[in-house]
Amino acid sequence: MNRVAGFLVTIGVLIILGKVGHHVMHLPMFNISRIVLEPKQGDVLSYASPASIQNSLDGRVQGNFFSLDLLEVQDVLSTSPWVRHVDITRLWPNGLLLRIEEHEPFALWNEEALINTWGEKYLANRGEVDGADKLPQFFGPDGSEDLVVQRYAELMRWLSPINLRVKEVGLNDRYSWRILLDNNMILIIGRDPGAEIANPYDGVGAISFAETIERFVRSWPALLKRIDGRQIEQIDLRYTRGFAVTFADDESSE
Repeated sequence: MNRVAGFLVTIGVLIILGKVGHHVMHLPMFNISRIVLEPKQGDVLSYASPASIQNSLDGRVQGNFFSLDLLEVQDVLSTSPWVRHVDITRLWPNGLLLRIEEHEPFALWNEEALINTWGEKYLANRGEVDGADKLPQFFGPDGSEDLVVQRYAELMRWLSPINLRVKEVGLNDRYSWRILLDNNMILIIGRDPGAEIANPYDGVGAISFAETIERFVRSWPALLKRIDGRQIEQIDLRYTRGFAVTFADDESSE
């Protein structure tokens, strides 16, 4: 009988402690009311703010200091406009520490998105970017972001020695390129057989991107001497042995 009584007392005490613990864990003092933001790199966050983080969380996660699912919070915050990655730590008794890696804008993508320094597309308010008008503009089909970033890097490497820079890079649905330079000259480049994405046109008859740009770069100094200061509007490089030049003043070509 004593063992049974002792067992029942123990069970009773555990039930009481469980109820007390449950009550304590759900006290208002443990409701999440403090969110601390820190950058994962650098000293300050440029874009993510407490208000934007709170807006992302409102109505999408439930729980307090003890019950909040941090993986769920991480998933929700990954959709916040400027958050690329976040590490989350609980802060006693009612807070969260968010160590944020922000998207760093590298280029504008199509009409509404941006490309970060990792070559990834993301959606955010372009108006929040200082000097957004100085970022290169990229255009391309969905899924072609990596290719466009790669080709932009190649263009910059080839064109830098001849003092030209890229303002816009456009890839159309047929995998042909339109390049706008900082002198407002347009380069037209044919189908890109070296694309690292599926090309439904299989590149038959196409010239490699690098070969085309190299041909232009080698010809540029001589071309400058020939045009005698005239403004070039467009150079069409879709030819195997040369290119067509359109001038801004009279639309004539060479």
